[in-house]
Amino acid sequence: MITIAKNIEQLSSRIQRLEHQYERSAASVKLLAVSKRHPVESIIAANKAGIEDFGENYLQEALDKIQHLSSIRVNWHFIGPIQSNKTKAIAENFQWVHSIDRLKIAQRLSGQRESSAAKLNVCVQVKISQEANKSGVELGEAEALCDSIEALPNIQLRGLMAIPAAEPDPNSQRIAFRALAQEYFRLKPRYTQLDTLSMGMSNDFEAAIAEGSTLIRVGTGIFGPRS
Repeated sequence: MITIAKNIEQLSSRIQRLEHQYERSAASVKLLAVSKRHPVESIIAANKAGIEDFGENYLQEALDKIQHLSSIRVNWHFIGPIQSNKTKAIAENFQWVHSIDRLKIAQRLSGQRESSAAKLNVCVQVKISQEANKSGVELGEAEALCDSIEALPNIQLRGLMAIPAAEPDPNSQRIAFRALAQEYFRLKPRYTQLDTLSMGMSNDFEAAIAEGSTLIRVGTGIFGPRS
């Protein structure tokens, strides 16, 4: 648990250096801790070290954690693929969803979110690498999906998200992220609450920050290898 706190401290310092290096505003990049396949004790340790935002991919695992950790202040982000039969539980238990890639899912989330609750913050997942196993709307179709989401009552469009193909070369990483960033900055004036560019993970977040990411999703870099 000491290691988790140290990892967060080092990551936060590195993010600050990268913000300066790439002429980003201070504190313009948020750190989302990807806690899938890590125990609640690790989440508690990260929370004590200052992390309030946690990302989960697997619904039942996440629901167990949410129930167990209901007494601490945590924002839960669903970042995995969404099946239609899972939308109700997601709408009821999460504050953010990063992985909307079709209107049907957005409509179900909106319809199943209590109107008395705060709006569910959502990102449209965009496919920026042509991998058959990756979810996401095509880049040229993102605007149309954003328009449809904007009209729904109980969710709030906040940004775009992508998971590019693994690429060891930093320049190639930047090219992939740049495509999404250009679309994000093109759409930003159109939607009043659009403020989140969710891209970059443990192995490529420097390239993502260089291209304008406002939120990086880091698991291994905080918690170590998954069991």
